[in-house]
Amino acid sequence: QVQLAEFGGGMVQAGGSLRLSCAASGLMFSVYGMGWFRQAPGKGREFVAGISWKRGTVYYGDSVKGRFTISRDNAKNTGYLQMNNLEPEDTAVYSCAVVPPRIDYTTHSASDEGSYTYWGQGTQVTVSS
Repeated sequence: QVQLAEFGGGMVQAGGSLRLSCAASGLMFSVYGMGWFRQAPGKGREFVAGISWKRGTVYYGDSVKGRFTISRDNAKNTGYLQMNNLEPEDTAVYSCAVVPPRIDYTTHSASDEGSYTYWGQGTQVTVSS
């Protein structure tokens, strides 16, 4: 059974930092592309960041470029999202998801939630002003 579990959410003041983790089990994590999405109250799901499995190519949503960093440790079956200089607009539920190797992980597929086959339950991030 495939499971993705997010950790590290919480409440932080504007300008602060948080590091999210995504622990994967039940799949060969090293051959899956991985992404982070977020959903704020009353809004649709937004692509945050993605990282390919083959070369570790990274992609970012425009609103987080320069502030967030995605990474992965295949030996630990874990992905990460380092979030710096957080803003109140970053408040949302953050979810990790994975793309199977049969799908070429590109700029387009990374940001398309339809590419992702497995999703975590999400973790709340709240940024106060």
